[in-house]
Amino acid sequence: MNYKRILLKLSGEALQGEQQYGIDPGRLAEYAAEVKTVVDSKVQVAIVIGGGNIFRGLQGTSDGVDRVQGDYMGMLATVINSMALQDALGKLGISSKILSGIEVDPVCKKMSRGRAVNYLESGEVVIIAGGTGNPYFTTDTASALRALEIKADAIFKGTRVDGVYNADPEKDPNAVKFDTLTFDEAYEKGLKIMDLTAFTLCRENNLPIVVFNMNVKGNLGKILHGEKVGTIVH
Repeated sequence: MNYKRILLKLSGEALQGEQQYGIDPGRLAEYAAEVKTVVDSKVQVAIVIGGGNIFRGLQGTSDGVDRVQGDYMGMLATVINSMALQDALGKLGISSKILSGIEVDPVCKKMSRGRAVNYLESGEVVIIAGGTGNPYFTTDTASALRALEIKADAIFKGTRVDGVYNADPEKDPNAVKFDTLTFDEAYEKGLKIMDLTAFTLCRENNLPIVVFNMNVKGNLGKILHGEKVGTIVH
């Protein structure tokens, strides 16, 4: 597939690297370098990062935090991660803008399709923070929503495994990897690729999901150049 505009979904936990909490500067630099390969390929890229390395709303709920309050705290965690990525990209000479589901003046403006598309078309990387701006929705769902808003060709979901398997490859040595899957096949097999709301949004709007290992250097560029890396759900 010839990608012209993608949305890259990264987990907040991945930014921890080998740490138990927070942001690993080395991992952040690696991710920024991977994003640079997209920019160098003249592909427009928007990025959504989770906030689980700092705070997860659901986890906070189990510790006694009100669910709505916890979800807003999680949204602010994604703003922190987005600012860190913006700084790392800037060190590589890559210009980026942060937009957010919740406005945080003076850090970022409110997300709107018009703003995002204008920035993308002018060559900026767009980092979209703040989830959907509403509680009870995950960053997976925010990724699907934002990808549809900006008319991305696909969601690239960066994980720590090299695609979608019929079982957890970290626990089952006999797990089998899929190179391609239809949405219906993934649903029937009960494969947890994204949360159900996000998956349904992609399925109903024919938005492909590319699942790949973000921690392997060069993977992102390989996919953009047509190499068979990860799993494509379509």
